[in-house]
Amino acid sequence: MKNTRKKYTEEAWERGELGVSESHVRKVSKEREKAIDEHLGLQMISLRLQKNLIKELKKLAHQAGIGYQPYIRQLLTQHVHGKKKRSSTYG
Repeated sequence: MKNTRKKYTEEAWERGELGVSESHVRKVSKEREKAIDEHLGLQMISLRLQKNLIKELKKLAHQAGIGYQPYIRQLLTQHVHGKKKRSSTYG
């Protein structure tokens, strides 16, 4: 019985049925946020983009099921890795 419940819970998390309501959200402290960013090697930047581009990026991010800022980070990471791979192959 326990394994069935555990499996259901894991599947419910994956489907987004659990933990997505505002009542399950809380803001972390600035110290905790800084520690998380440090651990992940993240640095905040300021970047100006066209409003229409941001709108389209938000749509694509929504389709991918993530926020637009992590989506942009994924795009940039993929682009850089692709460039590095091509330059090491040909250079």
